[in-house]
Amino acid sequence: MDERTAGQAAARKFTGAGVLFALVGLLLFAYFVWKAGPALVWAQMRALGWGFLVILLVSAARPVVRSFAWTRCFESTHALRFRHALVAYLVGDALGNLMPLGIVVSEPAKAAMARERVPLVAAASALAVENLFYMLSVALFIFAGMAALLLSFPLPPKLRLASYATLGGITCVILFGYLVVRRRWRFLSGAVEFFAARGWGRGFAGRHGARFGAMEDRVYGFYSRHGARFVPIMLLESCFHLAGVVEVFATLYFITGSRPTWFAAFVLESVNRVINVVFKFVPMRLGVDEAGTNWFTKLFKLVGNVGVTLAIVRKVRVVVWTAVGVALLVRRGLTVRGAAREAREAARDVAEGRRQAADGSRGAAGDEPAAAPHPARNG
Repeated sequence: MDERTAGQAAARKFTGAGVLFALVGLLLFAYFVWKAGPALVWAQMRALGWGFLVILLVSAARPVVRSFAWTRCFESTHALRFRHALVAYLVGDALGNLMPLGIVVSEPAKAAMARERVPLVAAASALAVENLFYMLSVALFIFAGMAALLLSFPLPPKLRLASYATLGGITCVILFGYLVVRRRWRFLSGAVEFFAARGWGRGFAGRHGARFGAMEDRVYGFYSRHGARFVPIMLLESCFHLAGVVEVFATLYFITGSRPTWFAAFVLESVNRVINVVFKFVPMRLGVDEAGTNWFTKLFKLVGNVGVTLAIVRKVRVVVWTAVGVALLVRRGLTVRGAAREAREAARDVAEGRRQAADGSRGAAGDEPAAAPHPARNG
């Protein structure tokens, strides 16, 4: 079985699993809406009214700051303009929301949408660096939210234990990540080589070992060459979470008719981050978002099952931005299926480029290997 056939088989498996998760999530969503009371949820949605425009305006900051952060993660040899990064980000996110298990499509799609402006491998490498900054910001944000929750409420024993475990796990991950980057440990490629030398996963090592090594080289190289960008990029990622807190505050304000606390908005948004991380494989976090958010809103004595409505408003906001991404996609003359196919091809091209970079001449630090040929489109 060649690499293309293997990729198609893997895509079919992901699609089947994604459809299953979507169906389970849809059933959970229907259950929690029914439990909360459809009439009550509808009344709260109507109370939101024109406030939804405010929420959309606030939420627009999220793709803006992450797109700008992406442009700051390129090497000096390449540059992606902000407007092109924003279009690529919106299209990639739209595909991620529409496709089953879209997590495997959204990131390659962003790189594919930018390949007319910068080399594909340059776009993918900068995107990988930006995602590392984003994951670090998510870890810090969740840590702060869980710590605030523990210090403010007498939680049930099981939830308190889970919160302590989350704090401990995040602390270990952050410290380990810092040591890996600071000391340039070849953690991924070293682990692959270690197991391959003992007869485990030699085929995997042959296919992916060079890619991991090339990725580590790029991350460490960016850190050493552009250390001054660390704080500005982290500030941009922090604005992503700040926009989320403001969005929760505004939503609660409009649907309850009373002024919530910023502390409640902060904790609820950190809970939302946890749900997004843990249940990333569930399309639009159907069901799990309603259940988790509603449970935590009760800690703040917010009556009327507003957590379910809050989660639904989030979904409507996602649908709107997904529609914007699809419109941009259509404007480029592509369909959702065609863009998903391009994303898979881009992922293979990036992997091949990194393999060539690892096997052959890496050249000077920061140089980008040529991406596999791809027919250009008017954009």
